[in-house]
Amino acid sequence: MAVPFVDDDKNIVTALQLLLKNEHLPCVACTNPADALDQIQEQSFQLGLIDLNYNEDTTSGKEGLELISKIRQIDPDLPLIVMTGWGTVGVAVEAMKRGAKDFVEKPWDDNNRLVTAIRTQIQLKEIAGRENRLREENKLLKRERSDSGELICHSVAMKDVLELVERVAASDIPLLITGENGTGKSLLANHIHGRSARAGEPFVSVNMGGISSSTFESEMFGHVKGAFTDAKSDRIGRVELADGGTLFMDEIANMPLDQQPKILRLLEEFQYERLGSSRSKTASLRVISATNAELDTLVAEHGFRQDLLYRLNGVTIRLPPLRERPDDVVPLAENFLAKALANYKPTQKTLSAEAERRLCDYSWPGNVRELQHVIERAVLLSRADEISIADLQLPETVSATDASLGDDFFAQSLEEVEHWYLQSMLERLDGNATRAAKVLGISRSALYRRLGKSHAKAPKATEGGA
Repeated sequence: MAVPFVDDDKNIVTALQLLLKNEHLPCVACTNPADALDQIQEQSFQLGLIDLNYNEDTTSGKEGLELISKIRQIDPDLPLIVMTGWGTVGVAVEAMKRGAKDFVEKPWDDNNRLVTAIRTQIQLKEIAGRENRLREENKLLKRERSDSGELICHSVAMKDVLELVERVAASDIPLLITGENGTGKSLLANHIHGRSARAGEPFVSVNMGGISSSTFESEMFGHVKGAFTDAKSDRIGRVELADGGTLFMDEIANMPLDQQPKILRLLEEFQYERLGSSRSKTASLRVISATNAELDTLVAEHGFRQDLLYRLNGVTIRLPPLRERPDDVVPLAENFLAKALANYKPTQKTLSAEAERRLCDYSWPGNVRELQHVIERAVLLSRADEISIADLQLPETVSATDASLGDDFFAQSLEEVEHWYLQSMLERLDGNATRAAKVLGISRSALYRRLGKSHAKAPKATEGGA
């Protein structure tokens, strides 16, 4: 950001331009108060240098004092240093009352004095900004329960995901995480942030489906006092909170269509405005988004902007459902068990061998989140030291299958049933033998070998379908 200064003396303008350039401080020269107000309304600055006397008279400081008041209405936080060749105690006191932070007489004898004053005020502004952000972050943490936990990675499917993560985490390329509900997309986003160059900066998560169109701008970009009826003070938005770090936009497909251009601009220009303000602010952040929806389908149905999708999916990471990572089920269950025992029970409990087999056999339509809830419930309900199948209270998938298959199915041999099952798995995964083998926990060559063992017809099912 630059430093604007306002002075109608050409010699002063030239001297300030040279001084600030030597100090590597970008500057914007304004020769009258109107130009200065236009500049401050249009963009954000680090600090302002304000002369007090212009055309009306050269001694009272009236025009400069009025300029300070008007700047304060536009940007209450911009540090101002006033300059005048006619310095009086009364004018200096009035300038401070109106919001000036320091006072320098012209011509100044010591460049170091002026430079020190400028850098001091810039640093104080940065400190105040960090404190503001910390306060807002603390409020956010109190309002929202953040996802916590560790990634469990024993399955080949998850190892492939983490291998991709390691390749892209350090860059700032936008990431799109796809996967079913409950697979742990927010946990993966936090994991990526922790391995990025921005790991020491904020990780701000926002559920895009939980924001209405009417509050979208205020939530994402903040607002200024008076922007709407209940805006009694300025508010920092999620984008500003994430400045320097990572902004995680979950449920991106649910973003209101009329607000998508604003997020597109943020991704293209890294600029935004607070609601009620015309001043552009800049943000340095990494964007990670997530969805369980088919965004390509939404684009075709005009429910999502194609240009926004192109900006979001720099790299797409598919998080597999739990049924495709069977080797992770028991380790995840044990991890959730340890946490549940720490929260609810002082005694130790373990999973019985039968319970572990049952967990592995279940299809987990609710994925990792469902597994966590099942284990927490079992800890609360179990009376023995071992958690049994009954404690899990999982639905009986066998009875559901039995209802949809006819007698002919159960008359088939084990070899025929296996052949049908393998073919069904391939069809379910669009013929992808590598993924099918991973889900089944066997090698691709073993899958082909098993398919080739029998040329029997697939077992018959009733009209309901198998």
